[in-house]
Amino acid sequence: MTLSFLDSLILVIPLLGSIAYLTLAERKVMGSMQRRLGPNQVGSYGLLQPLSDGLKLLVKESVLPSQANKGLFYLAPFITLTLSLLGWIPIPFAKASPLADMSLGLLYLMALSSLGVYGVLLAGWSANSKYAFIGSLRSTAQLVSYELPFALLILIVVIIPGSLSLSHIIEAQEPVWYLVPLLPIWVLWVMVVVAETNRAPFDLPESESELVAGFFTEHSALPFAYFFLAEYGSMILISVLSSILFLGGYLLPGDISTSPVLESLVLGVKSCFLLFLLIWIRASFPRVRFDQLMYLCWAGLIPILFGLVILVPSILVAFDILP
Repeated sequence: MTLSFLDSLILVIPLLGSIAYLTLAERKVMGSMQRRLGPNQVGSYGLLQPLSDGLKLLVKESVLPSQANKGLFYLAPFITLTLSLLGWIPIPFAKASPLADMSLGLLYLMALSSLGVYGVLLAGWSANSKYAFIGSLRSTAQLVSYELPFALLILIVVIIPGSLSLSHIIEAQEPVWYLVPLLPIWVLWVMVVVAETNRAPFDLPESESELVAGFFTEHSALPFAYFFLAEYGSMILISVLSSILFLGGYLLPGDISTSPVLESLVLGVKSCFLLFLLIWIRASFPRVRFDQLMYLCWAGLIPILFGLVILVPSILVAFDILP
C-alpha cells in the first residue's frame, strides 16, 4: 500500500488536534487530582486554551543564541517531530487499515525510537549552552539505556504470535488479551514507556528544578513547539501501541466489532485509558534522581527481563502453544 499525501493529511491534522487537547486534558485532570481548577478562562471551561497557547507560540519571536550552530539548532526539533509523526505509518486503526501495511511494523517502530535520540543530542549540542548540553547528555543516556528494556519487552510479546506485524498481533488476541497472561510484563512495560517518553517521574531530560529546561533550554517559539508536539505525539503513539500489544487493539472480547468506525473507536477508548494512566502517574509520584533511574534500568529491569525472555518461551514450549 502506497502512502499518499491525502492519507498523510488525514492522519496528521486530527493528530495535531489531539495533541493540543491532550495538553488541556492533562492540565484539567492534574488540576482535579490536586484540588484546583486548571485552565478555565479562555473559552467555555477553558476549551480554547490549546488554541491560545498554539497561537502564542506561533507569533512569538524565536531567539537564536549568538554562538549556536544555526542549521542544527533548527534542524533538531524538526527531526524530533518528524520521527514522532512517522511512527504512525504502520498503526492499524481497524482491520487492514494501516497507512502502509508492514510485516515488520514493530521493527520499524523500534528503529524510529532509536533514531529519536539524535534530535535530543543535536538540540543540546547546537545551542552551545552548558545547561542544554548537560541536559542532552542526560537525555541521551536515559533514552539509550531504556531502549534495551523496551526491545526486550516487545520481544517477549512477539514470541507468542510469532510475528512482528501489528495486525497479526491484534488478531492473535481474539481469544484473550495479552494483558491477562502477561500482567507482570504489563507492569514492567508501563515503567519502561514512562521513561522512554520522558514522562514524570522519569522526566530527567526536562528536570526544570535542576537544568532549567533540559536539552531545549535555548529553544523558543516554534522550535520549542516542535519539541512539545513531539513529546505529546509520542505519548499518544505509545498509548496506541500499548493497547495493540496488550489490550487487543481494535478488538473487543469475542471479536464483536465488525465496523471499521467501531473498531477505530474501540482502539481510541483503550488509548485514552492509557493516556489517563500516564497522567495519573505524573500526578502521583515525585521525580527520581538520575542515578536511581539508571540503577533501575541496568540493575533492576534488564536482569529481570533477560530471565523473562527465557521463561516465557519455556512455558509456551512446555504447554505446546507456540505458533
